[in-house]
Formats: sequence, C-alpha cells, structure tokens
Amino acid sequence: MKVFWPLYAMAIPGIAFLIVFKYIPLAGSVIAFQNYSVFKGFLDSPWVGFKNFETLFHYPDFIRVFSNTLVLGFLRIVIVFPVPVLLALMINEIRRSALKKGIQTALYVPHFLSWVIVAGIVFDLFSLSGMFNVIIGWFHHDPVLVMQESSYFRTVYVLTSIWKDAGWGTVVYMAAISSIDPQLYESSMMDGASRFKQIRHITFPLLLPTVLVLLLLEIGNFLDLGFDQVFNLQTPMTYSVGDILDTYVFRTGIQQAQYSFATAVGLFQSVIGFMLVYTFNRLSRKISDGGLW
Repeated sequence: MKVFWPLYAMAIPGIAFLIVFKYIPLAGSVIAFQNYSVFKGFLDSPWVGFKNFETLFHYPDFIRVFSNTLVLGFLRIVIVFPVPVLLALMINEIRRSALKKGIQTALYVPHFLSWVIVAGIVFDLFSLSGMFNVIIGWFHHDPVLVMQESSYFRTVYVLTSIWKDAGWGTVVYMAAISSIDPQLYESSMMDGASRFKQIRHITFPLLLPTVLVLLLLEIGNFLDLGFDQVFNLQTPMTYSVGDILDTYVFRTGIQQAQYSFATAVGLFQSVIGFMLVYTFNRLSRKISDGGLW
C-alpha cells in the first residue's frame, strides 16, 4: 500500500459509494419481515415473519407479473446482450480512425438520454401521424397503434434497449480488444489468415472471458429489468405483457406506502438473482475456467 497508495486513494470514492448506497441499505432488508411503520422505525415495528412474501405469492396476478418479468429478462439476455459484442467486433474492423470514432460517438449518444425522452420519441414515432404509420401508409396499410397493442410491446422493449444501450455496452469490449497483442494478428497474417479467421480464432476467444464476466453480472439482474424503461413505455392496454415486478411494486408498494411489501419483493428479486449468478458462475468455471470467483 505504501508503493501504490495513489491507486488506493483513487479507489476510495468508489468504495465509499458501494458502502453508502449498497451495503448500508442492506440493513433495511429487515422491514421485509415487519409491518413497517415510518413512525415506529425499525426497532418498534411489529414482526410478521414471511407474511409479506405470502401476500406476494398469493397475489392473483403474481403469475402474470412474474412470467412477464421472466420473458423480458430472457429477451434481454438472449437478444439484447449479444448486440454490443457484435458491434465491438464490427467497429474494430474499421480501419479509418475518423469513421471509427464517428460511428462510436453516434452509438454512444442515445445512452445519455433519459427513458422519459426515449419514450416520448417512441410514442411520437408510432403515433397515428408518426413516421411508422406514414411509411406503411405508402404501401396502403391501415394505421397501427403500436404502443396500444400488447402484441408489439416486447418488440418495442427489445428495440429500444438495443438503440439506447448497445453502443454504450461496446466500451468495455473495445477496451478488451485494444489490449490484445498485435503480434498475434501479425503472425496470423503471415500464415494467411483472413480477417474473419482472425476474429474467429484470435479476437473472439480472447474477448470471451470479458463477455462471460459481463454475462454473469447481467444474469444477476435478470429480474431487475429497469423500472424507468418499462414504466415509460407501457400503457394500460399493454399491462397484460408489460406489467413486471418493478412496476407492480411501484403501484402497490410505493404509491400505497406498503414499504414492507415493496422490500419483500426486492429481496425476492435479489435472492433469485444471487441463485442465478451462483449457478451460472459454476457452469462458467467448468466450461472456460473463468468466472466472478
């Protein structure tokens, strides 16, 4: 620590952030087992055991809400997650520096827009007078209210996730690719390897450990889909496929001040996420000798 103290000093803000906003709030998880009252506090609120969890599991629409969460989480892992990897591999093949930086910048920009702005753009795009209905009108199709049709919600969810965050997700992958020894590519060129073979046998295998680590982190948030995105994109007509645990907690736990119930749902999501990470981490270590631990 005497030698590398500047590095430890640089890590202090990040460590402080984790302690204040991640570890200290863990103590609040006890209210999931209480009938919490803001006036009585943690110490004096009565204990109710697993009553809040029983309320969740016996909720009439729990199966629908939980299945919607699973489906959207599965789509995010299977469809959305691989896109930044493919983009990073494609961007890395661009040889003109100015063009490469321009494309990267264009892909990064949507990440800095809030979901309120993105949802506004999407609603305007798919409105009756929006670009989507104007284009299909050219082909003599009737207008479609995409944002009011439950059959389109999941498609919109996936497309907006890719458009907003795929470019930002390439940052880590581009950094990992840039650390690959150039001599490996030079040796493969001398052996007559094409660009595709270099990607297949050099770039992707060396990028795979990074992909697996980020995949494990993504799996840990499998049930945490992001309240902002779903809440701003859904309408009452799309509740049947768009109502997830986060939006359900907001309506019943936050708006109705049922803080113990909201905490119970959050704890349930965290336990499921930990089980998934633990399971897939063991599989990762068996397959590639890599993982989070």
